[in-house]
Amino acid sequence: MAFVVGGCRSGLGAPTSARQATVSRRSVVLMATSKKDNYSITTLPGDGIGPEIISVTTDILKEVGKKHDFSMEFTECPFGGAGLDAAGEPLPAETLASCKSADSILLAAIGGPKWDGLPREKRPETGLLGLRKGLGLFANLRPAKSIKQLLDASSLKREVVEGVDIMVVRELTGDVYFGEPKGIETKNGERVGYNNMIYHEHEVTRIGRIAYDISMKRTKKLCSVDKANVLDVSQLWRDVITTMNSDYPDVELSHMYVDNAAMQLVRWPKQFDTIVTGNIFGDILSDEASMLVGSLGMLPSASLGDPSGPGMYEPIHGSAPDIAGQDKANPIATVLSAAMMLKYDLDQPEAADAMEEAVNRTLDAGFRTGDIMSDDCTQVGCKEMGEKLLSFL
Repeated sequence: MAFVVGGCRSGLGAPTSARQATVSRRSVVLMATSKKDNYSITTLPGDGIGPEIISVTTDILKEVGKKHDFSMEFTECPFGGAGLDAAGEPLPAETLASCKSADSILLAAIGGPKWDGLPREKRPETGLLGLRKGLGLFANLRPAKSIKQLLDASSLKREVVEGVDIMVVRELTGDVYFGEPKGIETKNGERVGYNNMIYHEHEVTRIGRIAYDISMKRTKKLCSVDKANVLDVSQLWRDVITTMNSDYPDVELSHMYVDNAAMQLVRWPKQFDTIVTGNIFGDILSDEASMLVGSLGMLPSASLGDPSGPGMYEPIHGSAPDIAGQDKANPIATVLSAAMMLKYDLDQPEAADAMEEAVNRTLDAGFRTGDIMSDDCTQVGCKEMGEKLLSFL
């Protein structure tokens, strides 16, 4: 699935605009289009190991579609470093247009040392921020659930991580990453760097609504993480989340300062169910939570927003340029991200369950990539892991 320089390439001909053809029927949390026979998916392999793990995942999606009587049209577009190499921009205009017209978006990973020295506006990560903003993706859902076959792969004791099942709901388009003014200036003979940590009330309300809705579908326990003891912006956050609790009287709401939350996630993570927090705190805490299950290579994520547009699904790990092209990557997080896509965007829950069950059966059979390898298991590469997953569908 090679992309065309400067543009996107479809796996099955010209991409259809599913958004124009079908009116989406989505709730705040279940971001699903109406179930149909064919879906338009934009894939963004990106950089590093991205093309390898996307290839495995699209093969599995094609097969699960056959088994569940639907098909997918994949349009591959350059993004991140690949976008820079192809079109001179981390988010080429054609890539954004393809994403907007798709039923859903599957992203692998971006970035690498090749582009680290570029001006900030040209870096791959800037393209990711622009894509989230351009698509209105304001909510990031990151599940961290212990996997019974990998309990001993965690750096924490088995009794600490066994039974962990946390959903981190992270706000994506506000906070210090997007606040203005920002920059680096020279004042009084020295350079000064500054960013603006800012939230509007409506931004807190909409992410709070998603967190409360998710909590209602889980154990009805919601922990809001902030730094209200020193930050005015966090005090606004806490006030808004607290006020919203009256709309969800069945939800047990608690608050925790971010430094304490970081410690409690390691000390006793099973005290948490649903966590809601801002952009920068969520960026840090969700990565910390991921290590409870043993490897970044196992965890998916979903980015959701405007109910009339597509969501974006991606593994939480990076592009791992040190192992790119060596058939060492773990594709499972991308496969599980695709399963989330089937649930949240495409209204195909049975197919999603089948993909998740294939992962469980593959792990039960003892197959592992290097990052999750343990005694008495069989180590396989990225491609062979994909073959094993297909065999267990």
